[in-house]
Amino acid sequence: MSHFIQLHLLTAYPPANLNRDDLGRPKTAIMGGAKRLRVSSQSLKRTWRTSALFEEAVGQHRGKRTKQVGIQAAKHLQEKGVQEKDAQVWATEIAKVFGDVAKGELETSQLVHIGPEEQAAVDALVDRLADERRAPTKDDLDLLRHKPLAVDIALFGRMLAASPAFNVEAACQVAHAITVHAAEVEDDYFTAVDDLNSGDEHRGAAHVGEAGFGAGLFYSYVCIDRRQLIENLGGDEELADRSIAALVEAAVKTSPKGKQNSFGSRAHASYVLAEKGAQQPRSLSAAFLRPVAGQDQSLDAIARLERQAQAFDDAYGPGAEQRFVLAADPDYRAPHLSGEVAMGSLPELIDFLVDGQ
Repeated sequence: MSHFIQLHLLTAYPPANLNRDDLGRPKTAIMGGAKRLRVSSQSLKRTWRTSALFEEAVGQHRGKRTKQVGIQAAKHLQEKGVQEKDAQVWATEIAKVFGDVAKGELETSQLVHIGPEEQAAVDALVDRLADERRAPTKDDLDLLRHKPLAVDIALFGRMLAASPAFNVEAACQVAHAITVHAAEVEDDYFTAVDDLNSGDEHRGAAHVGEAGFGAGLFYSYVCIDRRQLIENLGGDEELADRSIAALVEAAVKTSPKGKQNSFGSRAHASYVLAEKGAQQPRSLSAAFLRPVAGQDQSLDAIARLERQAQAFDDAYGPGAEQRFVLAADPDYRAPHLSGEVAMGSLPELIDFLVDGQ
């Protein structure tokens, strides 16, 4: 049984500000002595798990991240006739199951990723407390703690500082995406005109602004521990395969939402090298320590990626038992990798990853 699934993606984004830093400008990183544009793994994971593609694929097996478990519980208690003061106290005890709560507050101090089973348990307890007009007991609160079967929690893990026994080890690791070439953040100077200003008295702009942006070809790396994923999902292999299929489709077809209305920077992956096997995972980012330059960056980056994979194979032995290439570059012809490498469309790639594990 294949243990690890690795995805190496190349995605070209036109001018964009997909993932901003604290100054509102595109994130960057220095690699190989050159500045690169960067999209954080947090941004990528949120994009994938909240996408319509992911939601449709996994259905009810999806969690949610929120600070408002206590707020929603108090609201529902009051809707069922519980006095506000009692509702606040009881809901605070419920919220404390999932995280620290400051005195006088209902929100947890940190975002909490909760599964549908846990939310259902909270809702059931709220109904019971309202019907019986009583505060929750320790036994009541203990019933709220579950090992969730939510796909996104199983993939990306969670940490509950207040209840470490209910932490979930992530089955999927996602690297920050970086451009394969040197890149700079540029500035878009823009103005807005008042449509009702005739210009008779004032011909200037009603607003002047500036926004950072950048463009480039990004390398992304994703590693899925299928064994860990199945364990996180309670041994449900069929759900694990659905999870992998949903993640892969979201990763190759969806884009971070930052400044999309201003830049319309939606992109599909131009190239995907998928690997599966029991070998120790490794990123191929070393292929881009020397920035790609020139006018044919897509094919050059693909060649670099495949050469690096082959170099690792030559040095350490085969890095995967099976490989599959999805190429959306019209000039790409065939993989330059030793051994058998399948090629095909996205449905065929998904079949490759979830069939015959």
